Amino acid sequence: QVQLVESGGGLVQPGGSLRLSCAASGYMFGIRVMGWYRQALGKQRELVATITSSGIIINYADSVRGRFTISRDNAKNTIDLQMNSLKPEDTATYYCNCNTLVGTYWGQGTQVTFSS
Repeated sequence: QVQLVESGGGLVQPGGSLRLSCAASGYMFGIRVMGWYRQALGKQRELVATITSSGIIINYADSVRGRFTISRDNAKNTIDLQMNSLKPEDTATYYCNCNTLVGTYWGQGTQVTFSS
């Protein structure tokens, strides 16, 4: 099993920045892809960004490309999501995801909310 713990969410103003972090622990063998997904109130969970274990293949949702950057540190077993130029439509609960040879795991989520 893999345990994922997210951090870094909070209140932000339009145009602001936040950095989310996800720490992975447990049985780390066979991790293929890690990433971030988000779910806004009343909507389905959607992909934000993914990164392979090598860090070579990175995928972004069209809605965040150019504003968000995903990165990983295999030595620390962490992935980060740097979010810039945030928009009100980015409001959501952000979930860390880990895809391994034996299963897919999710964190509990961290909330990103816009302040007026």
